Amino acid sequence: MSLLDVLKEIIDIPSVTGDEDELCTWVADRYDGRYPIQRIGNSVIVGDASDGRPFYGLYGHLDTVPVQGDPSARIEGDRLVGLGVSDMKSGVAVMLGLLDEGIADNTDHNIVGVFYDKEEGRHDENGLEAVLDEAPWLLDSVLAIVMEPTDLHLEMGCNGVLNADIVFRGSSAHSARPWLGENAVTKAGGWLAKMHAQQPDPVDIDGLIYREVFSVTRAEGGIANNIIPPEMVINLNHRFPPIYSLEEAEARLRAVAEGADEIRIKDRAPSGSVPSGNPHATRLGELVGGEPQAKQGWTDVARLTSRGADAVNYGPGEVAQAHQVNESMPIENLDHAYEVMRRFLNGGAVSREP
Repeated sequence: MSLLDVLKEIIDIPSVTGDEDELCTWVADRYDGRYPIQRIGNSVIVGDASDGRPFYGLYGHLDTVPVQGDPSARIEGDRLVGLGVSDMKSGVAVMLGLLDEGIADNTDHNIVGVFYDKEEGRHDENGLEAVLDEAPWLLDSVLAIVMEPTDLHLEMGCNGVLNADIVFRGSSAHSARPWLGENAVTKAGGWLAKMHAQQPDPVDIDGLIYREVFSVTRAEGGIANNIIPPEMVINLNHRFPPIYSLEEAEARLRAVAEGADEIRIKDRAPSGSVPSGNPHATRLGELVGGEPQAKQGWTDVARLTSRGADAVNYGPGEVAQAHQVNESMPIENLDHAYEVMRRFLNGGAVSREP
């Protein structure tokens, strides 16, 4: 079966967050008897480090966002369309292809594939957390490669993320006599106008440009058309670069939200650090080509590096296609990423030919 056929097959196995059982079982059954298998809920580890060789960890989440448009796999011109094709079943397919080939049988390094659930949901429900708790030996890899969409670039680190309720309070009244109350929605207007004008703040970390951003993503207020709204609740999404800890990032968010009546932190995830001086990351970067880039979005590189592992992002998916209706990716990206990873895992050197 070709790599493209494998990808089409796993796209057509539904795996919206919370419903990964069928795909997890499919992966576990595929390698049962060939590799050691450790299943943890609806996550599965394929391979282990019991032979004492240094090993690479390959990471891919099995879940997708909810269905939009037509979720099934289909070819349209030079692109493959289907739910999760870019984020990140194409990366999972590359992992499957590498395990199918059995590259580790003939190299100095072992390979372990980690297929996990619930990445697209809440940070505190992410299945990789339980995997790392149950199998802490995974953190001993010489390099972890998270195969999230990167447009075939090597992306280093990742921004952290906070979500907070920014609350403005007033008091209700009849809309015919608004002076008897205080309108919480218009009270928030001045702050919202400042947020609308705010620009991303670039942060340079060893030549990698991250952008710190504060984005209003939801707003709720009002009871009825004839009642002055007594409360306005706004979700503020903060993406912060790896120079800030969670505590520092929260302090920055609170400073930006100054003037609100209440600030409630709802969800938080640390940034991912950049591996410094890791020769495996350097060699992978040379094989990928071009300059490494900063990862603007959040990935589980953060979860891995927060526990002490060196990790990077590299995958065939298109960043701009993630979570889109009728998500797609160039078919050629699949074979390109597979070949780069095959050469890397085989210990291949970088060609110096023009």
